[in-house]
Amino acid sequence: MFGLDIAPGDGTDVAGNVSDRSLVERLFRDHGFDGVIHAAALHKPDIARYPRQAFIDTNVTGTLNLLEAAVEHGASRFVFTSTTSLMITQAIRDETAQAAIWLDEASGPLKPRNIYGVTKRSAEDLCHLFHAEHRLPIIVLRTARFFPEEDDTSCGILGENLKANEFLNRRLTVEDCARSHLVALEHAPEIGFGLYVVSAATPFSIDDAADLKRDAPAVIGRYFPEAAALYAAQGWRLPKSIGRVYDASKIRRDLDFRCETDFAAVLAALKLGKPLPFANEPGYSSPNARTTSPRPSGGV
Repeated sequence: MFGLDIAPGDGTDVAGNVSDRSLVERLFRDHGFDGVIHAAALHKPDIARYPRQAFIDTNVTGTLNLLEAAVEHGASRFVFTSTTSLMITQAIRDETAQAAIWLDEASGPLKPRNIYGVTKRSAEDLCHLFHAEHRLPIIVLRTARFFPEEDDTSCGILGENLKANEFLNRRLTVEDCARSHLVALEHAPEIGFGLYVVSAATPFSIDDAADLKRDAPAVIGRYFPEAAALYAAQGWRLPKSIGRVYDASKIRRDLDFRCETDFAAVLAALKLGKPLPFANEPGYSSPNARTTSPRPSGGV
């Protein structure tokens, strides 16, 4: 493994930006990479910190740089980290529907609501183009929420409680996210091109959609009879309503990948008094916020 990132660290071999075409070209020339995991990005929290052009430089131009270098230097596989965020229209975010929206790889039309979603969709389109034109094996992973930071859609529920709730419908751990990328890298040549939602397996079925919107605790209770009592012992609250559910069944069917941590694992930890199986860091800030680089980007 070779790591390119803006932030020094154990996994960083070279500090730099994927938007730097000459740097990307030099690294491919010097190291002959056979596979690429492209996780470099300005993310949604960065919208408040950086101009739109920085998102285009990193999320679009950076992706183009890596794809072109991968083709030129004969890489055999490419994995791109995308986001479920680009699937969430303003109407879905406002949760105006009478039932929970079921979201999978076929959901659309895509109408990203911010520059982050727009640039990630553009990067996905570049991946489609390079597979079509050059037959580069590419897997796109639309990852659900996995950052350890506090969230911006709390509805009055913060920290560990919120994250635990989201394992029902829209979250995965950092560890499972990393594993999904390694599995995708392994299978890319046989898949050719694949697009997958990556999230902890939801316990619900689409038949639950209306009830989830109307009375989520009742539905949760049908699947997890102990959930209410275990939550009460923590002073936690179950979600009153669930407005959308991410369906990660396709990646399980195609790549035999399933997140190891799900809502059942959260409840098991509560029941046994063990540490929660996910990270929660209220003071966390992304490397983009900590670097002094004037044109930040993520790693590859």
